[in-house]
Amino acid sequence: MAIATINPATGETLKTFEPLKDVEINAKLDLADRAFADYRQTSFSQRSHWLQKAADILEQEKAEFAKLMTLEMGKPLKGAIAEVEKCVGVCRYYAEHAPDFLADVTVKTDANHSFVRYQPLGAILAVMPWNFPFWQVFRFVAPALMAGNVGLLKHASNVPQCALAIEEIIRRAGFAEGVFQTLLIGAAKVTDLMADDRIKAATLTGSEPAGVSLAVAAGKQIKKTVLELGGSDPFIVLESADLETAVVTATTARMLNNGQSCIAAKRFIIAEAIADKFEKLLLDKFEALKVGDPMQPDTDLGPLATPGILQDLDQQVQTATKSGGKVLIGGHPLLDRPGNFYPPTIIIDIPPDTPIAKEEFFGPVALLFRVSDIDAAIKLANDSPFGLGASAWTTNDQERDRLVEEIQAGAVFINGMVKSDPRLPFGGIKRSGYGRELSIQGIHEFVNVKTVWIK
Repeated sequence: MAIATINPATGETLKTFEPLKDVEINAKLDLADRAFADYRQTSFSQRSHWLQKAADILEQEKAEFAKLMTLEMGKPLKGAIAEVEKCVGVCRYYAEHAPDFLADVTVKTDANHSFVRYQPLGAILAVMPWNFPFWQVFRFVAPALMAGNVGLLKHASNVPQCALAIEEIIRRAGFAEGVFQTLLIGAAKVTDLMADDRIKAATLTGSEPAGVSLAVAAGKQIKKTVLELGGSDPFIVLESADLETAVVTATTARMLNNGQSCIAAKRFIIAEAIADKFEKLLLDKFEALKVGDPMQPDTDLGPLATPGILQDLDQQVQTATKSGGKVLIGGHPLLDRPGNFYPPTIIIDIPPDTPIAKEEFFGPVALLFRVSDIDAAIKLANDSPFGLGASAWTTNDQERDRLVEEIQAGAVFINGMVKSDPRLPFGGIKRSGYGRELSIQGIHEFVNVKTVWIK
């Protein structure tokens, strides 16, 4: 895949970039190695000051950064602005809380003094996706830099200007040269990077095949990884639910980021007693969505990020119909305009035991399933290779407790949309990955948890 800015709303190639040569990559690794030797000695107060400055830059220039995201990957502008604001929040969160998260922890033993100390590892490689081109990076950057590590970013090839803008933000904030660098390289270079001794660990957010590739490369070098991969999140609505609120949230949860989110609701599992009404209400909401230019403030649904994603999604929809599914709305690419547009789509009656029912649909397609009771809902929700998030709707306390306890996922949201929050750990189980980002757990992923015993 070429490293280029290609407007997904028009198909126009706006800017291309030459990938770094091996000698240039080596120079950046050397710079990161040298930068770490000094940066690890900086105080928490100094790191916090710089990270707060990065937050200030994001806040003051959010409109420009949002337009850049929309230009490169097509998210509606209002969503892009919200993404920058979220980045401000994660920077301020770790600037304020990292000193406490990484403070020595005294443990009483047979020693005169024993404690746990958290120390940085060195250069951490971040392999990041295009769908949230600022947020995914800053939720790595904020804890990693506050912990005293340095970062190397291999961003998706279709958001190179976002990648370079983030490097510039970190530099402008006052961090020393080499503390955070963008590597404009193709995916094939990642394996070589993991074999380099100057890279100490890696994190990846992306597809399952990409995660497998990185994990294999890192495993050969005995290097720590955190993986946040795909999801086919269930959205369960039981008979006691507040149906009107559930439908409004369901629409947002499926259409967020043009449907291109790992934690988007994808499989809607509805109690039979309310399924007809839910289906009609959801259809009404989908029909009212405005598809169009993502730069316009009233656009609800913009284009998919690349032609390949559009083709893959359409192929999945056609497979679903051949497997017995029925399309209520949408179901084909919008060919009356340039760009990678796919309409809001609802598919019902897919046999839940067919392979396509277990796949992740990365776009504005909702799969609706009907179930007889909570037992069937939980069974269907768990009948997936993924385990990232789940949203469930009920006003019954016993049902709530069962859903929380029995759904197999890294996060369960009751009567709300699954979302990431700096205060809460984020990650999945099964083929959705391992490890956690955000909260105290996220900053502890890339540190040496050192036991100290003194007598």
